[in-house]
Amino acid sequence: MNGRALVVGGGIAGLAVARGLVRGGWEVDVRERLDGPPDIGGALAVWPGAMRAFDRLGLGERLRERAEYRSDAALLRPDGRKLVGVGGRAGGHLISRSALLDILVDGLPDGLVRWNTPVTAAELVPGGGFDVVIGADGIHSLVRRTVFPHASPPRALGSVAYRGTLPGRVEGVTEIWGGRRIFGVTPLDAHTTNWYAAIDQRLLTAAEHVARDPGIHARVLRREFGGWGGQADRILAGLEAHGVDRRELLDLPSFGPYVRWRHALIGDAAHAMAPNLGRGACESVVDAAVLADALNEEPTVARALTRYDRARRGPTRRIVAASRFLNRISTTGLNR
Repeated sequence: MNGRALVVGGGIAGLAVARGLVRGGWEVDVRERLDGPPDIGGALAVWPGAMRAFDRLGLGERLRERAEYRSDAALLRPDGRKLVGVGGRAGGHLISRSALLDILVDGLPDGLVRWNTPVTAAELVPGGGFDVVIGADGIHSLVRRTVFPHASPPRALGSVAYRGTLPGRVEGVTEIWGGRRIFGVTPLDAHTTNWYAAIDQRLLTAAEHVARDPGIHARVLRREFGGWGGQADRILAGLEAHGVDRRELLDLPSFGPYVRWRHALIGDAAHAMAPNLGRGACESVVDAAVLADALNEEPTVARALTRYDRARRGPTRRIVAASRFLNRISTTGLNR
């Protein structure tokens, strides 16, 4: 089957499903409110299931060429003592978000992605002349709010995340846990270190909780992670020079099927999750591959959407729950 598809959102999920549908002969219109690929930086882990999805989309080899493969990681205490070490044959690829978006955009037909072109709610119901409408527009999805009115809004996880990059090579993947705080370090590329941190929001003052000044973020990080040693000290010393991204962490409660009428939700629009398992982008790409395969292979849109929902709703809801639980253990006090 093929037809006309509207994809709302030009991030990882939207671009991935667009590629899959174009390969199947669909006419695809991607609308993105931003004026270019959204890039909030940092490294993404691509686990084996997501790599298989990239292979189905015809992008696996290109991703492997630009990514760094890692099969070892360590969970540490702030004093450097190892709690858990992981190694062996099971591993994943690390790639920068900007490099992944470049791979997804490259090769799409000119004009298929319309940047700086937001969609209105009126265009979504009943479907605006499209055979299928795909909501890939993130945790605050307009498609979900418009077409799935009983869906619960995002919920706060009670923790705040910080992240950034720093010049300099790092070889290992480490994460440090201590007293409602985590600090992680991974490679980004051959010349850059990726770092992230999360803390219980109750550790912040009221002013710090609403601050937008990177200098205040740096001060919080030094207060909470100073003296943790190793890579943490090097990163804390360079915060002002290289910037800090800060955001409150949210996830999405379960709300029933990911499909309704001729509409489908994928990625964070369907199952936004805590970042602790590193699965958000991975599950978005798997969604995209599964939905594209269903729409390319089934005789009707209704059958394709039913197949997609049956395949993806259960597994993703379990990962949302597991990610939320791990977030609670690591940053909101249950590990004490």
